[in-house]
Amino acid sequence: MHKYLTQGFLAAATMAFGLTTAMAVDITGAGATFPYPIYAKWADAYKQKTGIGMNYQSIGSGGGIAQIKAKTVDFGASDMPLKPEDLQAAGLMQFPAIIGGVVPVVNIEGVGPGAMKFTGAVLADIYLGKIKKWNEKSIVELNPSVKLPDELITVVRRSDGSGTTFIWTDYLSKVSTEWKQKVGASTAVAWPEGVGGKGNEGVAAYVQRIKGSIGYVEYAYAKRNKMAHAAVQNRDGQFVQPDDETFQAAAAFADWKNAPGFYQILTDQPGKTSWPITGASFILMHQKQDKPQNAVEVLKFFDWALKDGQKMAAELDYVPMPEGVMKIIADAWKTQLKDSSGKPIL
Repeated sequence: MHKYLTQGFLAAATMAFGLTTAMAVDITGAGATFPYPIYAKWADAYKQKTGIGMNYQSIGSGGGIAQIKAKTVDFGASDMPLKPEDLQAAGLMQFPAIIGGVVPVVNIEGVGPGAMKFTGAVLADIYLGKIKKWNEKSIVELNPSVKLPDELITVVRRSDGSGTTFIWTDYLSKVSTEWKQKVGASTAVAWPEGVGGKGNEGVAAYVQRIKGSIGYVEYAYAKRNKMAHAAVQNRDGQFVQPDDETFQAAAAFADWKNAPGFYQILTDQPGKTSWPITGASFILMHQKQDKPQNAVEVLKFFDWALKDGQKMAAELDYVPMPEGVMKIIADAWKTQLKDSSGKPIL
């Protein structure tokens, strides 16, 4: 990304606001729990390199949108992209920072990671409360080699406004007409079934604790906690496992260049190897910056993360933004972010 946002380019912006490395400010952000594992890892590495802290509150996409609108943080984060008209109304711009996958996780005795298979229709029926037990016919037929118990399914879902929920419910809306009509897709929905956990962390903790449960989390949480994720049938009829390659396959269909406000939803993409519940996580910033020096530091952080943080992202099975997309993001920073006098901050 340094081809587009050179050190000199950012250094000039820093000098314009009278900053030195010693005076540079820590930056604050809040929102999505989906990208928290990689943002935390990036923040630690960046502070070691620069001495500048990035304090991120993992409170859910709904909270992140509310906090950036209230100007209590330097940036918000959401896994539900805001529509161009909503960005304009709030005076915001957004850009994608990372891509990952949402995965179903189960707690069934003797069932390990990757052992179970689900179709979208079966997942929707479980979350609608229509499938009540693990040994019901529709699950058994998909999993003839898995020993499934005659016990009730405990559905676990998010209790907070959540971009992970948006990705999950958007996917269910695409594969189940009944889900679309009765529940729909949003960061918060009227759940027909289940117990609520706060954040990806809360859902992961509940599923680990409750025998016979099913939940949905960003893949890094499942991997880090050694949870039993499942394969899911994609749009091309293939059962695929979640990993950075299947997330990348789904992300390849995104047309960032022609997407106003970077508005892209990556669920249920075509392709034999595409993970069907893939999503991007977005950063939200005010177009008019009351604290331009803070905004410059935010951009310096994400410039570094998108350029130097790719290996760390891959280690957690996130997908970094392709280099061509980085240039589009850098161009958006230059044209959309201005100080209170209307002068570009970069």
